[in-house]
Amino acid sequence: MADAYESRGYDFIAFTDHDYLLKQNYMDVYRQVKTGMIVFYGIELSVFVNGNIHVAKIEGNRNVLHIFNHIGEYDFTPDQLLIRLVALEKMYPLDAVEITKKGFRDKVFESLDIAYPKIASDDSHTLTGVGRAWVEMDAQRDKDSIIKAIRQGDFWNCYLS
Repeated sequence: MADAYESRGYDFIAFTDHDYLLKQNYMDVYRQVKTGMIVFYGIELSVFVNGNIHVAKIEGNRNVLHIFNHIGEYDFTPDQLLIRLVALEKMYPLDAVEITKKGFRDKVFESLDIAYPKIASDDSHTLTGVGRAWVEMDAQRDKDSIIKAIRQGDFWNCYLS
């Protein structure tokens, strides 16, 4: 997967997997990836807030990024989602909200009035999804600078047309 992103010019990638799927040696597997990109590692936490939702916990060097994942995939109305967001922010220090569905735009959730940066991602699990959505930013090429830019909303969401 990393090769597919690197060949498209990506500077960084975040590998995450669901907490209930992680094998004991998952970090050893991630560390075998050879790439010139910055590689973030994280866990997609399963959280129950009036239904099962996911929060990505992505490690930097000193900082940790928490993203409320793929909000358009839960089959919630915007109002139901906002109720869950209020409960979720009491549990985790949220930094951003992912507004895409497997890399496709969702105008309803894109237009939500929330206090968090809205981030695009292709959430690709296979090569066919690689490069549907990504973020671009002007930041130093290190994990904590990238996390800081995301927290501040200092990035652009980009989509394959």
